[in-house]
Amino acid sequence: MYQALYRKYRPTVFSDVCGQEHVTSVLQYECENGRISHAYLFCGSRGTGKTTCAKILARAVNCEDPKNGNPCGECASCRSIEAGNAMDVLEMDAASNNGVEYIRDIRDAVSFTPAALKRRVYIIDEVHMLSMSAFNALLKTLEEPPEHVVFILATTEMHKLPATIVSRCQRFDFHRIPVSVIAERLSYIASRESLRLDPEAALRIARQAQGGMRDAISLFEICAGGGADVTVRRVEEILGLSGRESLRDAALALVRGDMPTILRILAEIAASSRDVAVFWQELIGFYRDMMVAKYCADPMQYLDLTPEETQLLKEAAAQISLQILTYHSAVLDGALTEMQRTPGMKRTIAEFACLRMCDPHLDDSAAALAARIDRLENTVRMLELNKAVPVSSAPAEREEVGAAAEAASAPPAAVRPTETPAAAETAWEPLADASDFIEKLAELDRQTASFLAAARILISPDGGSVKILCDSDFAVRMLSREDAGKRIADALALCGITEGTARITAERKAADAAPGDAAQELY
Repeated sequence: MYQALYRKYRPTVFSDVCGQEHVTSVLQYECENGRISHAYLFCGSRGTGKTTCAKILARAVNCEDPKNGNPCGECASCRSIEAGNAMDVLEMDAASNNGVEYIRDIRDAVSFTPAALKRRVYIIDEVHMLSMSAFNALLKTLEEPPEHVVFILATTEMHKLPATIVSRCQRFDFHRIPVSVIAERLSYIASRESLRLDPEAALRIARQAQGGMRDAISLFEICAGGGADVTVRRVEEILGLSGRESLRDAALALVRGDMPTILRILAEIAASSRDVAVFWQELIGFYRDMMVAKYCADPMQYLDLTPEETQLLKEAAAQISLQILTYHSAVLDGALTEMQRTPGMKRTIAEFACLRMCDPHLDDSAAALAARIDRLENTVRMLELNKAVPVSSAPAEREEVGAAAEAASAPPAAVRPTETPAAAETAWEPLADASDFIEKLAELDRQTASFLAAARILISPDGGSVKILCDSDFAVRMLSREDAGKRIADALALCGITEGTARITAERKAADAAPGDAAQELY
């Protein structure tokens, strides 16, 4: 008979529970030294191991031959509890049995000694669902139960429990399991099941589980259906997820006000098996990650991302101002609430929300006003910059312009026959100190300035052209935009490096130029 993976690989001893060492170490010590409490309260989000630890604890307190606080799993008590046949271990779901009559039955039964085991264990799952009268009926029994009775209460919403119940229990908080721990567990299960699981795919599944091991194993089982190889592409197709590149493209399209691109992305999602609401939640998460990247020098300390994903996130965050980021986040959150209220209109709600993000003039909120002010301030800076560019009227400047004109009008024969294009490029001079220029550019355009931090800037002999050598193709594309080139030329002119009409080009640094090659000297 087939058994679900999360049940097949459910831990049977405390040492097998992943990511909850602060809980299992205490429980194992108490079982090993016979210091069993009369009531335990396990609280935490779903799939973090509350019920699993409750069942292990029930076996450990009744085990005939415990091993360092862990149940042996071989004695008659362990086998009967594991099979669910033990009459002295009762598991109750308070979500469906929340009336006072069930608690009264338990209160009447605790006075009887166990039928076959050493202790009678009551496991009450989702205990916060009990009615107030049921809690009141449980109070006295929970405070002073007989020595042979152990209560284990589990809940995902601890704040709903009365303080009188919490004070009578030994409380343990189950944390969300780290992504790395979940991914490692999934890789272990894949190896035992002879399934192929890519490390990147394991991380994607672990992030989607949001700290729950049970959810992660269930998602992995879905993706591995039919014995298929679990790759990143497979995970995205089965779970309806979008890649980080798609999220970045959507965010930058919203910043540019590129409504046709957004409509195309939403149409593709609607035509595929993906859910618009899932994409929307991922986009909200991407905006949150960009906010972290803006304020933290090392986002990897706070985000479960690979170095490549972190670099992509930084490049995207550098192109979005804080005002725009705040405004878009507010619109995204509001649209998600509307989608949950009217799920039949998810696509329409998403399209209208994108329209508001592309054109803040359609929104009268405070966040939209801040975004509009930010755009106006950038426009004013550019107008002031254009007025501040000096006219070439000084004698020295006129002489330089005349020399440049003479050089431009010189006949081709004036060029030495031995000079080659490569040799001509070596005459370009690198900008020795670009800190003042980058600082000035940051005042005009913070996003463009961020791409020049690791770039190499070369100035032509006549000062009329500027070549920027970049580390990535993405930086080349961003610096090749017309507006980016205009701002770079303006910043260079304000610093007195070139004239305002300098021609700006961006290229990729050569990675495989041979040593000693003339072109290599440029890099």
